[in-house]
Formats: sequence, structure tokens, C-alpha cells
Amino acid sequence: MYLPIEGEKKMLTIKLKEEYIKLGQALKAAGLVDTGAEAKFAIQDGQVKVNAETEYQRGKKLHAGDQIFYQNETIEITE
Repeated sequence: MYLPIEGEKKMLTIKLKEEYIKLGQALKAAGLVDTGAEAKFAIQDGQVKVNAETEYQRGKKLHAGDQIFYQNETIEITE
């Protein structure tokens, strides 16, 4: 079993089914939050970055090539 080194970032991938996915939906799809409310609070608290910039909009539209950073996890959006 693989155990990540403390502080090591993992790369998760979300494949788009449509033109974009909203930030809150992406966090849920990646399994990093259980509910939309949890995503909302994490985003509002400034814990989420999109392309290295802190993002405060849960409805931020993400497209292929965007990256989300949350709790030592990296999520890449792909086509």
C-alpha cells in the first residue's frame, strides 16, 4: 500500500463531460469534500486555489488545463 510522504502532493484528474465544471462540483467529484456546503465553506475560507490564485467563488467555471489546489492535493481538469 502506498502511503504519501507528509506534505507530498498527489495529482488527481477530473475529465470534463461538458465544456466546464464548477469549482464546488470539482471538489466533490474528486472526493475531497462530502457535500456542497463543505465545499462552500472551504472556498469561502480561502483554502482553495485555482491555478495558484486563491479562489472565493464556488461557481467558478473550470476548463481543461485548470488546476485546483486543496489540502495538499492537486486536481487537474482534462478534456
